[in-house]
Amino acid sequence: LDGGDVEKPKLGRYEVEKELGKGAMGVVYLGKDPTINRIVAIKTMALAQEFEEDELEEVKSRFFREAETAGRLTHPNIVTIYDAGEEHDLAYIAMEFLEGHDLVRYTKPDNLLPIPMVIGIIYKAAEALDFAHKQNVVHRDIKPANIMYLPKKKDIKITDFGIARITDSSKTKTGMVLGTPSYMSPEQLAGKKVDGRSDLFSLGVMLYQLLTGELPFKGESMATLMYKIANDPPTPIAELRPELAEKAPCLLKIIAKALEKDREQRYQTGAEMARDLKACAKMIAGKVQK
Repeated sequence: LDGGDVEKPKLGRYEVEKELGKGAMGVVYLGKDPTINRIVAIKTMALAQEFEEDELEEVKSRFFREAETAGRLTHPNIVTIYDAGEEHDLAYIAMEFLEGHDLVRYTKPDNLLPIPMVIGIIYKAAEALDFAHKQNVVHRDIKPANIMYLPKKKDIKITDFGIARITDSSKTKTGMVLGTPSYMSPEQLAGKKVDGRSDLFSLGVMLYQLLTGELPFKGESMATLMYKIANDPPTPIAELRPELAEKAPCLLKIIAKALEKDREQRYQTGAEMARDLKACAKMIAGKVQK
C-alpha cells in the first residue's frame, strides 16, 4: 500500500500533509502543490472566528491586499509568497517552506549567538527591509519570532510581512493584541501612521536583545511598557555586557541611533543602518586580530 488511495485534505489546490505549528493567527500546515510537486508552508487564518461579521469583508479584502503586496517582494532574505486563497472559512497564504527556526531561542541570556553572527543577521534584515520600504511596504511586526534562521544556508528570511496590518482591526473577538508591544516604536504605540523607520526601531530592539538576552524596555503592565518606550532611555548595554562597550562601541552607537524616540533622529533607511553595521563588523574584526 503506498497510501495513494487516501484522499488528503485540501486547501485550494494544495494538499495538506501535516500541521507544522500554530501561528498568531491560526495553524500553519506543510502542504504540497500537486501541479508542480512543490512543498509549501500554508499559513491559515480563521477570519470568521476572529472578527465580527460587520468587519469580515473588510478584513478579507485587506488580507488579500496584503498577501499581494508581500507577494511582490522578491528578495533573498524575505520569504517568498506563492499564492493566497480562501476555503472552508479559512483564508490561507501559501509560501516557501523554510528549513530552520526563528530567532527566539537566541534571545535567552544563556544561548546568545557570537557577536559577528548577530551583526550579520541584523545586517541582512536591514538590507531586506530597505528593499521592502523602497516598495512602500512596511512590515510592522519585526521581532525574533518573525525572522527565520536557516542553519544549512547560514541565512535568514523575514516572514509575516503585512500580517500585523491585516489584523489592525479594533474588534478582534478574542481581544488579542496584535503586533508585539515590546518591539514597537513610540509612533506605532501612539497609533500614528508608521513608515519604514518604525521597522528600524523594532530591528534596534531586536539587536539589543540578541546581544544581551534582555529587552531594552520592560514594564509590569502594558501602560508602563508603553510609557517607557515613549519616554525612557533603554538600560545601558554596558551594564548588561560590559565587554561590549570595550569590544564593540560602534554597536552601542548603532543601537542608540536605531532606538531614537524621534524618528527624524533615527536611521532613515535600512541601507544606512546596514552600512554602519558593515563598518562596525570590520572594526570589531580588526580589534580581534590585534
